[in-house]
Amino acid sequence: MAPTEDAPQGAVRVERTGAVAVITIDNPAQRNALSDPVLGELVARVEEADADETVRAIVIAGSDKVFAAGADVRALLERTAIEAFDGDRPQLWARLRRVRTPVVAAVSGFCLGGGCELAMMADVVVASRRSRFGLPETQLGLIPGAGGTQMLPRAIGKAKAADMILTGRLMDAEEAERAGLVSRVTGEDAWRATAIEVAEQIASRPAVAQRLAKSALQAAFESSLQAGIEAERRAFGIAFGSEDAREGLRAFVEKRDPEWQHR
Repeated sequence: MAPTEDAPQGAVRVERTGAVAVITIDNPAQRNALSDPVLGELVARVEEADADETVRAIVIAGSDKVFAAGADVRALLERTAIEAFDGDRPQLWARLRRVRTPVVAAVSGFCLGGGCELAMMADVVVASRRSRFGLPETQLGLIPGAGGTQMLPRAIGKAKAADMILTGRLMDAEEAERAGLVSRVTGEDAWRATAIEVAEQIASRPAVAQRLAKSALQAAFESSLQAGIEAERRAFGIAFGSEDAREGLRAFVEKRDPEWQHR
């Protein structure tokens, strides 16, 4: 897969493990900073996996020491206010939020700024004990700009979110799991393998139901309770009409393993 223009060679790597696409940010020279070229490359690879019907789960990973950091500060100095508000970068984040395939974030080390927002966009977050999460943008006279002020309170509540954003303090993996920011905490050497195992579990289930479940879960954070329930009912009706639902119900009654067709 050729890198997008200006992205460092190999800054984003893609591997396949069965029905799982593992997308790794590998740019140690910039501590996995989500510069515009790297973010563009990442989004392109995630969208490519999302469009592939044989991919049923996506893992986004970093390195042992850094999952991902925020934008390139030097590049920010060259940006106008209009570009910051509605330029290419906000559109890249919007494209990530539209991904339909379930996403697992494999986090180790520092997960800061845009990296923390990237992790929060995932459906499941697996973190090693060495992980540290933070949104320190106010130290630069800025605020989180990829949804952090909205996603973090929904994940961990207003009080802890305000503490992290206004003071810049970092949250370790254990506290992040207790607060609801992290799904699972692993040992320092198991985070990547565990994230892939979780993704394989997700991919082993029928893709139609998994994508509909993801959509309904997202509705819980983006609408009222009644609107969310109505979204769930619509998704349930679509799932009920799928071939895999018929197969799953028959297999249960017949006491056998289902054979999914993912349609």
